[in-house]
Amino acid sequence: MRGIPKLIRENLETVRKNIAEACRRAGRNPDEVTLIAVSKTKPVSLLWEAYNAGAREFGENKVQELTDKLPALPSDIRWHMIGHLQRNKVKYVVGKAALIHSVDSLRLAEEISRESVKQNILTDILLEVNIAGEESKFGISPEDLLPLTEQIAELSGIRIKGLMTVAPFTEIAEENRRYFQKLKQLSVDIADKNIDNVSMNILSMGMTGDYTVAVEEGATCVRVGTGIFGERDYTQQGSAPV
Repeated sequence: MRGIPKLIRENLETVRKNIAEACRRAGRNPDEVTLIAVSKTKPVSLLWEAYNAGAREFGENKVQELTDKLPALPSDIRWHMIGHLQRNKVKYVVGKAALIHSVDSLRLAEEISRESVKQNILTDILLEVNIAGEESKFGISPEDLLPLTEQIAELSGIRIKGLMTVAPFTEIAEENRRYFQKLKQLSVDIADKNIDNVSMNILSMGMTGDYTVAVEEGATCVRVGTGIFGERDYTQQGSAPV
């Protein structure tokens, strides 16, 4: 474990450098892109190492992990709920997560609205889009996105800040460029509608294997776990690298 802190620091520097280079290729300002360190399954000690290396945005897939880790780390961290959120867990996340990335239904949005009104706060959310139409993934279909956006926008206590997607897992990042382009176009189309309580300032897309392509196509948030903290044992987790 002695080499872990140095490894995390070096990994963060590499990811930041890659983001900056992708921004240069796309004619973007690197300040437009937020790097979210995806810390699911990782112990608090490793999150501290990332924090000490400058990370301030952390993403968790499970509500329990987020609520357990939050009090053990500094208060200037912004926590992102990036995993599938069940309605019965909403009360544990609202007021703690700075941004909920994974709103994929009207019923979930209604529950977030109820809890936000109850706490007298505004909760920022992203609408999760199943951009590739994968049966194994959660998310709103591109065809249903606009009418659902209009419905959710009418709810109290929440603000729609943009879109999120989990692109297909692939060894070839370039294969996901078309999906990132499609999500970007959807955000432009919705922004053009000028719907009250809706902004499309945030595009959360891109993970360890494809975040540079996502940045080239307009991502404002990239979610990187393995690229920062190292490999996980996926035979136990049953999921692809984030």
